[in-house]
Amino acid sequence: MNEPLSIFELIVNASLLVQLVMAVLVIASLASWVMIFQRSSVYRRTLDTIDSFEEYFWSGIDLRELYSELEADQADLNDIEAIFVSGFKEYLRLSDQAGMDADAALQGAQRAMKVALVRAEENLDRHLPFLATVGSTSPYIGLFGTVWGIMNSFRSLANMTQATLSAVAPGISEALIATAMGLFAAIPAVIAYNRYSARSETLMNRYDTFAEEYSSILYRAAHAKKSDQI
Repeated sequence: MNEPLSIFELIVNASLLVQLVMAVLVIASLASWVMIFQRSSVYRRTLDTIDSFEEYFWSGIDLRELYSELEADQADLNDIEAIFVSGFKEYLRLSDQAGMDADAALQGAQRAMKVALVRAEENLDRHLPFLATVGSTSPYIGLFGTVWGIMNSFRSLANMTQATLSAVAPGISEALIATAMGLFAAIPAVIAYNRYSARSETLMNRYDTFAEEYSSILYRAAHAKKSDQI
């Protein structure tokens, strides 16, 4: 009784095009897993920085003092610190100008924070399009390899005087491996994309909420008699 072919033997004996398809899927799968772990670390670290900064921000520290601390180390600012610094810097610049309207100073600070929010969103969504691409295209790439392999298997029947299942089964099996590899690459990528998209949206809501609360503080400061009350 013949031993069944192993998956490794089927991959080695596959046609060149099917092997190329499998190689592309393996590379895509490995790259997506690297990005999955990298994004997980980024989101966990971002949540920690938001929690720690907000705790420090609402501890009653003078905002000018906080701004001075962060401005001295602008190269290492995280996203929420950049939102604070950009808003406060623009607010001070405009409010110090003679004859500047309080509302104009506030609007300038909000515009500066909006730019920082856009950059923060870009950082959170980085690599998510790649995961979406892997999740949506990998099954089709695997299916292409499967169709090509099955087509070659049936073409080989033309050279056989007697077609048997054992003659075409290896070719069909190696072709189906391409589909399995496509699904193996796509399923984790889709799950990670959906999970991380939701997490990115949650973190952006935290940023937006902070920016709104921060704007309220600047609004009160802009309409106060003395800006050094904040």
